[in-house]
Amino acid sequence: MELSLQPEPLAICRLEEASPIPVWALEAVPLHVSRTAGELSVVCPAVRVPDGVRVEGPWQAIAVQGPLDFALTGVLASLAGPLAEAGISLFAISTFDTDYILVRAADVARAQAVLAAAGHTFLP
Repeated sequence: MELSLQPEPLAICRLEEASPIPVWALEAVPLHVSRTAGELSVVCPAVRVPDGVRVEGPWQAIAVQGPLDFALTGVLASLAGPLAEAGISLFAISTFDTDYILVRAADVARAQAVLAAAGHTFLP
């Protein structure tokens, strides 16, 4: 797979399930919002997150070059497997066109090396 490292440090935020999508995140790019029966999760640039929000980060996103056909199988597995074997955790996000994996900023260089060794290519 062709991959690209996204430059912006990201934060993964956890808010209460009934919380509205916060104003500080609404115009952020990138932005990913997930709501379940138990939580509201927001992924956005780390610089946008105010003090007092439960947050994990910083993370960096690695994008799979898309668009990807919905019939493709094993895309995330081909990325997650080598990273898991190397002890690197990830947070996955899928959109209509492609997939992103977030790795902790401290693990980016090692993650790139592991994925390259697994046959993936990083675009400049």
